[in-house]
Amino acid sequence: MLLYLDIAYEERKREGRMATYADLAAAVDHGAVKRIRPKMMTIMAILLSLAPILWSTGTGSDVMRRIAAPMVGGVLTSFIGELVVFPALYFLWRSLDLRPTPLFPNASAGEVPGEGIEG
Repeated sequence: MLLYLDIAYEERKREGRMATYADLAAAVDHGAVKRIRPKMMTIMAILLSLAPILWSTGTGSDVMRRIAAPMVGGVLTSFIGELVVFPALYFLWRSLDLRPTPLFPNASAGEVPGEGIEG
């Protein structure tokens, strides 16, 4: 995911389209969308292969269930982390490089949105 987010960010930056938070959000969306299908295919393959183990009732199924259950939890956690959490953290990290706007003022400079604008 990080590779795709970096590629989308650098591509937009090279084109001169990385000036606002909306530009950054579009780049993060573009990079994250490219990972949905491969990640979904991997998750579905793993879950479909572990489902019979979770519902089996034969000999040794009690031991296998104890192995398969944490794997299912880990796969679902990684799915949420990679497609939701990582892009959000990437957005926050890259937004530190952007210049402040009225929508997102620089809090450390003590700017107030709308201050100094003549109406």
